[in-house]
Amino acid sequence: MDEKQKIEHQIELATRAATLVKDEATVQRFRSFAEELKRKLLRMMRRGQVRARAYELWEQAGRPVGRDLEFWLEAERQIEEEREERKSSGTPSKR
Repeated sequence: MDEKQKIEHQIELATRAATLVKDEATVQRFRSFAEELKRKLLRMMRRGQVRARAYELWEQAGRPVGRDLEFWLEAERQIEEEREERKSSGTPSKR
């Protein structure tokens, strides 16, 4: 089971546990935990997208040495710009 699957499994367990518990404070803690895990999963997925995009940019530039940060930052900028465009146009994100 990879890291993504583990986090998805933990989200499922926390969500299921929240439906079984009677104590409202505990229910809220489970829900908060599930939300925190969802944010972690989203960050992890975005990091993978940035990595792939930075690699593409690096290859397109002829694989120059010592410019990894430049390509990483450009990839982050492009992906964030695409996300904002999807958000403003109402197009669902690719997750």
